[in-house]
Parts: sequence; structure tokens; C-alpha cells
Amino acid sequence: MEKAHEIIFAGFGGQGILSMGQIISYAAMIENKELSWMPSYGPEMRGGTANCIVIVSPNRISSPIISRFDSAIVLNQPSMDKFEKEVKTRGLLLYEASSIINPPLRSDIEILSIAANEEAQKLGKKQVANMILVGAFLYKRPIVEIENIIKALKKVLPERHHHLIPINEQALAIGQRIAKESEKELIHN
Repeated sequence: MEKAHEIIFAGFGGQGILSMGQIISYAAMIENKELSWMPSYGPEMRGGTANCIVIVSPNRISSPIISRFDSAIVLNQPSMDKFEKEVKTRGLLLYEASSIINPPLRSDIEILSIAANEEAQKLGKKQVANMILVGAFLYKRPIVEIENIIKALKKVLPERHHHLIPINEQALAIGQRIAKESEKELIHN
């Protein structure tokens, strides 16, 4: 039986942290799943801390307040320091490679480093780094379908930004490819 999946997205404001959670939440709604999206951010517009907790479940969610996570998507070192230890055993910790000075050392979780900022620069749109991470995450933990992420983007992005949906689709595909390639590397090592 499918169970709830509890995720923390964490980084600095302006990195698309809340958007990642919101897009996955909308995709879960499209799939008629139960969900909780709980954002938290500092008073700064950009550069302050931001995180959001998302729970996606086939069943009713009893409480949106959690402190241990099945997955963490981390985009800065302060968030790594705060949330690495909160990932459950056998959970997933996915992080943006260039933003982390001290990589995680745990051996009881799956760890995936993604050069999302670098890949987004290659696309010529640094703002899609978060979608590269979402693509990699959904490859590893397919809690919602990628096609529903695309539908969710149409709801989350303001109409004036809908011309960016194709580049976001590319970013999702890049994240999926990188996560798939990381599995091949593990098999060969």
C-alpha cells in the first residue's frame, strides 16, 4: 500500500524553495491525493531562509507538523546543517552541489548531489535550477507524475510567465537524466 511521503525543501529565499513545494502539491491535487503544503520563511524578501514542508499521501493527513522527513531537498549550507539529521533512515537527501561546503556524511540514507545551478546556466536560465532538482527528486521518489508537474506549472506560474513552461520542462528532463545517470555510476563503482 502506498504511504505518505514527507518532504522538506530548504534554502535561501529567491531560490524557488516555496515554488518547488507548491508545484508538487498542485500535481498531487491533480492526482486526487491528500496533501499539505506548509511554507516558512524569514522576513527578508530575498536571501533570508526559506523552507516548506510538503506531505503527499493517498490517505488523510493527520498533522502537517512533522520534524523527521522521508526526503530533503537542500539548496544551501545552513539548511544542510539544520535538516541533514532530520532525514529518516533510508530516506533521500538531494542537494545542490555548488551550494554545499560540507557535504552530508550519513551512510544510512541515499544522498544525491546535483549540479543544478551549473545545468541551469547551460540552459541560459538560472531560475530553473529548482526544476532540475524536482526532476531528479521525482526520478528517485516518483510520488507524482512528471506530466502533472507540467500541468501544475500552468497553475502556479502567473500567465505572463507561461512562455517559460518549455524551459521548465527541459529542466525537469535534465534532472531526471542526471538522477538516472547517478544510478549507473553506483552500479559501475
